[in-house]
Amino acid sequence: MRLLIRILANSLAILIASNLVPGFIFTGTVAGLLLAGIILGLINALIKPIVQFIALPAIFLTLGLFNILINIFLLILAARFIPHLRIETFWAAFWGVVIISLINHFISKANAKGNLNYF
Repeated sequence: MRLLIRILANSLAILIASNLVPGFIFTGTVAGLLLAGIILGLINALIKPIVQFIALPAIFLTLGLFNILINIFLLILAARFIPHLRIETFWAAFWGVVIISLINHFISKANAKGNLNYF
């Protein structure tokens, strides 16, 4: 159930970011949006822990701010595999990461409190 909520949250976050951030462009359909949520979720689940472990000294020295660069890198990597997602600038990726992170945070907190148990 959490996996489905995470995929839907990623899809919603990509849709919202594409509507709010100039240079963060998604032109696909709903099926493409769900595929984008799956790809972003897989990259975050499989690759992110490895990259964070390797970059642990940099994360420690920057008091966690290096995680933002890791998330930007992983979003750009995900955009390479998502056919209808185009990120044109670093700042588009930065603001896309901020929006995606905030939406995922709020949905995770709502799910932890039991507000999303109707799925």
